[in-house]
Amino acid sequence: MGVEIRVEGLTKRFGSQQIWNDVTLTLPAGEISVMLGPSGTGKSVFLKTLVGLLKPDAGSIWIQDRDLTRLREHDLYEVRKLFGVLFQDGALFGSMNLYDNVAFPLREHTKKSESQVRDIVMEKMELVGLQGAELKLPGEISGGMRKRAGLARALVLDPQILLIDEPDSGLDPVRTAFINQLFIDLNAQIEATFLIVTHDINTARTVPDNIGMLYHRHLAMFGPREMLLSSEEPVVRQFLNAQRIGPIGMSEEKDADELAAESGQELPPLPPIPLQLGTSDGRARNTARPAGQWCRDNGVTPPPGSFLSGNAGVPGVSQVEERV
Repeated sequence: MGVEIRVEGLTKRFGSQQIWNDVTLTLPAGEISVMLGPSGTGKSVFLKTLVGLLKPDAGSIWIQDRDLTRLREHDLYEVRKLFGVLFQDGALFGSMNLYDNVAFPLREHTKKSESQVRDIVMEKMELVGLQGAELKLPGEISGGMRKRAGLARALVLDPQILLIDEPDSGLDPVRTAFINQLFIDLNAQIEATFLIVTHDINTARTVPDNIGMLYHRHLAMFGPREMLLSSEEPVVRQFLNAQRIGPIGMSEEKDADELAAESGQELPPLPPIPLQLGTSDGRARNTARPAGQWCRDNGVTPPPGSFLSGNAGVPGVSQVEERV
């Protein structure tokens, strides 16, 4: 089962450049969360800070009652064993075949025999659909296969936390759909805590239990998926619905003249909230919420057409129109 990550007042600078300030959120144990934001808002920096690769200037990261920002190097090394990380480009060793890439953490961090290593590596490679490709080099396979190999390597130590940086970068929509389904199925199987950084709006709308958004050096919002997809907050609404009208411009923020020119323009209606993607075999994820539950609990009327069962499968939702 995954573990909770509690972030309190996290601040990061590079010299005089403020990346983000006073970020506070809780990633619930075993749930899938997505972090969004315009380019350059420090999403990848946030992931690297969570795993202790970068040290924040202020704030705390609490995991199992330990604050990572104050741990000695030896203790931090032990806590990192809770993590699996899929870097943006897969970060595979180009001179190693896929088998040796996936086996590397086991050989580096455990004393398992080679027969045990082989059993684990083959299990994880089958899990991500790479059986039969063990002897290929990273340069001989597609970008999608490299992503899956990186994911297999992130899984070999049975992490309780998975950090995933831009899994859709360089992938076509079909491969992105396959890897999104893989994340849902993996979460149902291993129940780890997932945090996915992405720009893909379809991923954000259909995969996570929770969504967060970094903007203008702060956390604009974090909460259940339905909360953000029904939000009228200008930055969240504009980004999640890929609209031109709103405070975000080509250089992150629009200037006063651009905002004045938009004054009085009618915003497009919020699109329907789709059902959350279900598992491929129909099993229920322990952390999945019933469609529309957050809206019902908080007295929010979702956009018309929300939660139609034709969008994606959720166990327990009938295959007829399901509206809040």
